Amino acid sequence: MKVPNHIHRPSIKQYHGLPDVDYPFHDRDILVTSCGCICMHRKKINISTVLAGQRLGIKEVDEGVWLVSFMRYNFGYIDLEQKTLQPIDNPFGARLSPMS
Repeated sequence: MKVPNHIHRPSIKQYHGLPDVDYPFHDRDILVTSCGCICMHRKKINISTVLAGQRLGIKEVDEGVWLVSFMRYNFGYIDLEQKTLQPIDNPFGARLSPMS
């Protein structure tokens, strides 16, 4: 029986990371810090360390309430008074159609 080390071949394609993300329909983009936070109006809001170093799009939808997006996914809303991200339903979850 062969072990993975005997049959594995490195990919010939090089990985260059994610492409630059642009948010033309948002008010602005914002960088997630290495500790997983964004800074808005002198307030730190915890997002996730998973997104550290990535740019998010933010759009004000009501006074003090901002929609947060990454690429084409809307993550949730930030209320600047509470300084928290309120998540939207999981955009990566299973998509089940209701049965009739």
